[in-house]
Amino acid sequence: MSRLIRSRVTLERWRRLWTKSGLRVLLPPSAAVMDRKVKYSRPAGLGSTSFVTNLFSGHLVPENLFPFPSALSAEEAQSLQAMLEPCARFFQEVNDAAANERLGSIEEKTLAGLKEMGCFGLQVPQELGGVGLTNTQYARMVEVVGRHDLGVGICLGAHQSIGFKGILLFGTKSQKEKYLPRLASGEIFAAFCLTEPSSGSDAASIQTTAELSPCETFYTLNGGKIWISNGGTAEIFTVFAKTPIKNITTGEVTHKISAFIVERAFGGVTSGPPEKKMGIRCSNTAEVHFDSVKVPAENLLGAPGKGFKVAMAILNNGRFGMASALAGTMKGIILKAVDHAANRKQFGSPISSYGAIQEKVARMAMLLYVTEAMAYVLSANMDAGVPDYKLEAAISKIFASEAAWAVTDEGLQILGGMGYMQEAGVERVLRDLRIFRIFEGTNDILRLFVALSGLEYAGEELRSLKKKIFSPQGKMEALCQELGRRAKRKVGIPTGLSLQGFVHPDLNDCAALVTRAIDLFGEAVESLLLKYGPAVAEQQFLLKRVADAAIDSYAMAVALSRAPNAVSLGQPSAEHEKLLCRTWCYEAFQRVRESLQQATAPRWKKSFADMKLISDALVQNQGPVAAHPLGF
Repeated sequence: MSRLIRSRVTLERWRRLWTKSGLRVLLPPSAAVMDRKVKYSRPAGLGSTSFVTNLFSGHLVPENLFPFPSALSAEEAQSLQAMLEPCARFFQEVNDAAANERLGSIEEKTLAGLKEMGCFGLQVPQELGGVGLTNTQYARMVEVVGRHDLGVGICLGAHQSIGFKGILLFGTKSQKEKYLPRLASGEIFAAFCLTEPSSGSDAASIQTTAELSPCETFYTLNGGKIWISNGGTAEIFTVFAKTPIKNITTGEVTHKISAFIVERAFGGVTSGPPEKKMGIRCSNTAEVHFDSVKVPAENLLGAPGKGFKVAMAILNNGRFGMASALAGTMKGIILKAVDHAANRKQFGSPISSYGAIQEKVARMAMLLYVTEAMAYVLSANMDAGVPDYKLEAAISKIFASEAAWAVTDEGLQILGGMGYMQEAGVERVLRDLRIFRIFEGTNDILRLFVALSGLEYAGEELRSLKKKIFSPQGKMEALCQELGRRAKRKVGIPTGLSLQGFVHPDLNDCAALVTRAIDLFGEAVESLLLKYGPAVAEQQFLLKRVADAAIDSYAMAVALSRAPNAVSLGQPSAEHEKLLCRTWCYEAFQRVRESLQQATAPRWKKSFADMKLISDALVQNQGPVAAHPLGF
């Protein structure tokens, strides 16, 4: 039988099977489908180069990850190195994190030094008064800040990573020229105003309104925002409000979110007292109220009704800096923990000689290693103009914030009683860190975002594949290859994915784990889509585990990308980095497999149902339901 005839027979079988499966509509088409052509196989019409996005379809798309990307030219690297030393020295000799916390604000000498170094406008173009750093340069600079003082880091980040980032991304020429020079100098501060009492993770539910005047020259802004970083000190606010938008064709009026540049000087802008917080106490956090504020129409940021897109773009663009800052935090904690472990003796030996401590230190090192890899892969991709990095950015925020918490918690444990004392400075870092799992997108919501975005992409691919199966114009051989690959995945046979040539031979075992994880992931996602269809969006117990598997799979991949880079560069740490990579990949693969089993195995469905019943009972009872063990 010829290859073409075999292809037609196989294809016809798949058509019958697909019809019997009852598959209809899976998920709505993606709102933003990239059309960039790449050399790796993917369905026609779907063109994302994102490693994580393609992971959901069981595709290996390594081009933005292997080899380990670097976007710094020799000149950029040299200028960055020249900035790092004075910045590090400043935070060691001038800034006093403990004093900032006691004061509840940043000391004036620190603010003056930060302004002098240009730290309030690191990514503002030089022609507009900024330093003009690339994303990678910026990431390395904030790593220094994160190592020494997260409170100061929040002040700087709220100002430029989100506060005026909208002006950089969406501002008109006149808006940039008007605002950026004074913001870059630190003469005035900026804040990002999205969260409200009734809208946190559900940003689309905001109640602040902006009504366009009959003369169409200004908007009247009314409403309030809560928990705004720099809210009490900022002079410029990026504010999101509902505006009435009229459909030109139908005349129908709907309310959509628009973004505005608001000056405190407009009048009607007031701030509440500084919030009393668990951590980051030197960073001002306050409510901001807008009472009939007249905002000039030219201060609209982006198009009318496109504010949600503006907000998400700002948050997505700013997340890369969080990962590098928290890598700096982890490095500082590890230095303290290792120094204590090496010098603290118990039972006649340094505690660093005991397995319990060695395991803690090793895991701390691996978490730092992966976080750094995520941070600098992401910043390099952004500098290279990679169009689709939203899932990588979300994962880097989730992973870094949880890794930093784990590292600091274990670091405090290694220091023992000393770690609990204020003098060591670790307990302050632990308190400062807790907010990172909450703000700029809670990790719980970001996990759902990762899972649903990936499932949407995979669902659209399945829709596309189904259309081709029933199309007489479909290329039979290519279709059968794709269907054969999926059939292999279904029965647990490797599909032939390979990273050969991308990794050092010593790490081929890790490469095999990564490709195996991709196969497992693709099969699990397809099974969930075929089983639940659009209803998968409601299965949050399952979505969490899908997201966890995606996070671990991506973490394996970035580690596997980074370690061979050290070998190729001849780094003295190359052998050590191979150890970090191998140990991480073996453990992460087990977690991937377990997460996917929980998401797809029927036996877990009962556990999830029971957890729902337990939670519902506590909510209904307004507290624990179980009787006290003493019976009274």
